Amino acid sequence: MSYRFVDTHCHFDFPPFSGDEQASIERAAGAGVERIIVPAIGARYFDRVCDLAHQYPALYAALGLHPIVIEEHSEESLAMLEQRLAAKPEKVVAVGEIGLDLYRDDPQFDKQQQFLDAQLRLAKRFDLPVILHSRRTHDKLAMHLKKHDLPRTGVVHGFAGSLQQAQRFISLGYYIGVGGTITYPRASKTRDVMARLPLSALLLETDAPDMPLNGYQGQPNRPEQAARVFSTLCELRDESPDTLADALLRNTRTLFSTILC
Repeated sequence: MSYRFVDTHCHFDFPPFSGDEQASIERAAGAGVERIIVPAIGARYFDRVCDLAHQYPALYAALGLHPIVIEEHSEESLAMLEQRLAAKPEKVVAVGEIGLDLYRDDPQFDKQQQFLDAQLRLAKRFDLPVILHSRRTHDKLAMHLKKHDLPRTGVVHGFAGSLQQAQRFISLGYYIGVGGTITYPRASKTRDVMARLPLSALLLETDAPDMPLNGYQGQPNRPEQAARVFSTLCELRDESPDTLADALLRNTRTLFSTILC
């Protein structure tokens, strides 16, 4: 039986998709991936992701300033984000990718937190959910989310933290992004977490072209691999594939209300 999927996190504005968009969308659709959310990582990508969403019915955009390139962001970047959101583009479904990251050298963490807070305020003002990045920062991120109390909440994407950390995000109303990490047998902690979380809190994603699946190391990840992530999730959980597929779509519709309506 074939299922319908939404890849809730794919950097479709990057290679290998740029210049090969239509064929890549068709490949994804062949695996059941009917919709793809494309989050921007900086102001210089806003035009590109919005143009992609406008040109291709399968694509939706998110606009945000990613912590991994914190040195690129300025007050002008925030002003550009505010201006774009104020225009209420039809296919912009979230503020993202935003968040916190302590993985890189010289993370400029104070600046990261300032920009996260500013973008959470914008998401609240414009009634949009957020797509969140978090590496080695789950507890700090949860504190920021609790402080801002967004009505539309969001998703912590590519989650690889503990069960307790996931449960804290869920208690704040947030979803957890399930990606290719679960296809690695050695990722026992993440696999166990995804097996035990409430199904109502899960979303499907690839983070393509990053986060290649087990067996595909060294190759760019692709949105059609969401179907393989789903197959692994079916192996880890007790629910039937039908129940899982229906719930993942329902969760996606609930958070990103304009998708598949």
